[in-house]
Amino acid sequence: MITLNINGKDMQVDADPSTPILWALRDNLNMTGTKFGCGAALCGACTVHLGGQPVRSCVTPISAAAGQKITTIEAMESDKVGKAVQAAWVKLDVPQCGYCQSGQIMSATALLRTNKSPSDAEIDNAMSGNICRCGTYQRIRAAIKDAAKTIA
Repeated sequence: MITLNINGKDMQVDADPSTPILWALRDNLNMTGTKFGCGAALCGACTVHLGGQPVRSCVTPISAAAGQKITTIEAMESDKVGKAVQAAWVKLDVPQCGYCQSGQIMSATALLRTNKSPSDAEIDNAMSGNICRCGTYQRIRAAIKDAAKTIA
């Protein structure tokens, strides 16, 4: 058994230490908000925060999470910055299919925690590892700017 701190709660996971965080969340803990996209850390759908930093959970083993906090999309509804980002996503009608959105929101939230007023280039850089197959990049950028105004 491995103890992981997920969304502020210690949870026991019966899995091999090399198991990716994504599969511990989805298969062992039934937390399905974090999505599987590519399995190679290329699309960003599986983004979670590990120690406050966005990471691709499909390739990050649970052993790397020892002693650190994992934050998932499920925690964003009770987080000031996460709530602002989610509200902006809805207000500006960002998602089309919605599949990538949990990863997009996690990356956007991490950006706004460190930069309350990002430029277009800073947004593009922070979000560059997140792919939206529907191509809503302009709406994503606008929503991040809208959320930034809310939390400023």
